[in-house]
Amino acid sequence: MYVCICRQITDSQIRKRCSEGVSTFSELRAELGLASDCGRCGHYAREIIAEVASAAKCRDMSYAA
Repeated sequence: MYVCICRQITDSQIRKRCSEGVSTFSELRAELGLASDCGRCGHYAREIIAEVASAAKCRDMSYAA
């Protein structure tokens, strides 16, 4: 699904970058140019970043047990 129409950035691209180590909105914006035009995608992009980080944290915790 497109998150940023202005730059044609999808949620899959954002998730991929997050899985590769991007952990902040600023890093994502620097890499993809996200939210640099109209900015309407910023809120949803932040939600995706938080979701991926939360999933990674849960995964890490399950291996610790």
